[in-house]
Amino acid sequence: MSEIAEIAKRAKEASRTVGVLSTAVKDAALASMAEALEGNVEKILAANDRDMEAARAKDIGESLLDRLMLDEARIQAMAGAVREVISLPDPVGEVTSGQRLPNGLEVRQVRVPLGVIGVIYEARPNVTVDATALALKSGNAIILRGGSLALHSNLALSHIISDAAIEAGVPPHSIQAIETTDRASVNALMQLDQYVDLFVPRGGPDLIKAVVENATVPVLWAGAGNCHVYVHDDADFDMAEEIVINAKVQRPSVCNAAETLLVHRDVEQTLLPRLVSSLQAHGVTVVGDETVSRLSDVAPATEEDWYTEFLDLKIAVKVVDTLDEAITHINHYGTLHSEAIITNDYNSGRRFVNEVDSAAVYINASTRFTDGGELGLGAEVGISTQKLHARGPMGLRSLTSQKYIIQGSGQAR
Repeated sequence: MSEIAEIAKRAKEASRTVGVLSTAVKDAALASMAEALEGNVEKILAANDRDMEAARAKDIGESLLDRLMLDEARIQAMAGAVREVISLPDPVGEVTSGQRLPNGLEVRQVRVPLGVIGVIYEARPNVTVDATALALKSGNAIILRGGSLALHSNLALSHIISDAAIEAGVPPHSIQAIETTDRASVNALMQLDQYVDLFVPRGGPDLIKAVVENATVPVLWAGAGNCHVYVHDDADFDMAEEIVINAKVQRPSVCNAAETLLVHRDVEQTLLPRLVSSLQAHGVTVVGDETVSRLSDVAPATEEDWYTEFLDLKIAVKVVDTLDEAITHINHYGTLHSEAIITNDYNSGRRFVNEVDSAAVYINASTRFTDGGELGLGAEVGISTQKLHARGPMGLRSLTSQKYIIQGSGQAR
């Protein structure tokens, strides 16, 4: 598609200038973006109302509706996230290593922008703002392609923050949104490797699979979150209940919500009924293994349930005999996202964090903290479940590369 190629070409040209903007200019632009968001609440909500009305007509479910919905508090939170990015150190130019060689050459590695970042995402309008703020602060141009459910919300947000950034000194075309939701636009964008330096798909397994199989641009994906909480035999009961409820109930539609609860056999008679009852009291549908399904109102879990990211008020519960069994279950069924152990034993906690193969692993804390803002990154482009370049919440440094700078005094090899 020639129009997509033109968008990418303009972004590449703009990235040359964005990459050398001073921190002061970038921070001023971010401040203008935050103010513009706060000054256009009614316009943003009107656009979001159009999306919500269409989404309800499609009966997409409460989970997706929650992701899609904006209100004044969420817009304020987006503006707050932009200001949080302002407060963070500029990664561009950061020296990560350096040495003086025996031949007198001075060698440094410094952080540099990637160039042009393409982001495709589904019903999450806040990604428009979070990804743009991080891209700008790290010296990159960005191309945004949101899903059809949030079309009007995403376009309103992207136009508002782009105009604000341009007025503050950022070159035009540094922030662009693709206004069509035609799948061909995605296919075109992710194959423009002459212009786009990184492609970040943020969505369900089908989206990730399609991008990985077809992209020629390097891909860093924000994967699904089949997250687990394991309650060890020595766990504090009150702590365990509070963390399990928070991890599942606080916002079930997001990727860092717990989807599977594992409970040690030694607390099967004492803590397990309490946890199941508490989950059900909070409106959670519980399915479980043979032991758990003996409890009232608990249906048997299927093999598919252990693999499933429910993104809803539903959880699969299993009783395990050992810590080893819990770790094996998580590494087999999990999606390398976020896992937690509740324990008072130091050695069990250490083994869990060392042997569970996920991007974020917790001891005595909720998986809901796997979030750029919560972990001090200001915001995130997504949560990478890969192992190359970036893993976990992707903040400013994840959107940079490195280059060698070598200073000599006439040396020749």
